[in-house]
Amino acid sequence: MTESTEELLSANRRTAGKPQPPSAKGRRTRERIVERAARLMLINGAGRTTLDEVGVAAGVGKSQLYHYFKDKDDLVEAVIEHQTDRILRADGPHLAPLDSWDGWQRWREQIVAHQSRGGCVGGCPLGSLANELSETSEHARAVLAASLERWERVFTSAIDQMRTRGLLTADADPARLATATLATLQGGLLLCKVRRTTEPLATAIDAAIANLRRFSAA
Repeated sequence: MTESTEELLSANRRTAGKPQPPSAKGRRTRERIVERAARLMLINGAGRTTLDEVGVAAGVGKSQLYHYFKDKDDLVEAVIEHQTDRILRADGPHLAPLDSWDGWQRWREQIVAHQSRGGCVGGCPLGSLANELSETSEHARAVLAASLERWERVFTSAIDQMRTRGLLTADADPARLATATLATLQGGLLLCKVRRTTEPLATAIDAAIANLRRFSAA
């Protein structure tokens, strides 16, 4: 029987990495390492980012890196979790309250503005890592799948709330609409990154919202 993503992650996490540092200073150091690694991997890719480069960027030596992370794979997992948490924060650049049509429009404007400020460089942190690692690391693929599922569940919950409030018709399927929304968003972010313009991203999000409006109860 094939293991589910959650089962695979659970099995991997029993042996992956070390627990969070007990001291505030240690936690700050670990967070700084992860933040610098995330920045480097977004621009250069995980494969081209070396531990030496991460150490220089974070201002720590190799021994400190191995104190907090058992190997590069362990650091990559921490980066994935960091990027997921950043995306899903209520005040993050990729999420806004999505329980109303106005909320979806604000979300659209927020994402497009965020990519514009960054010069359309890097794309989606999770999408970029998924494109690079899904065929080369089964563990990274499982971690990324779980992270994207977390993101998708946010969309599912928001769409379900809209249906409950009578904004969507009863035949709207929150899970399927959430999958379509995330897939469309990822495609828009990829084209935004490749073409260095937010136009395809804005078009993709407009299409995702238009798909939701097909089920508008108004």
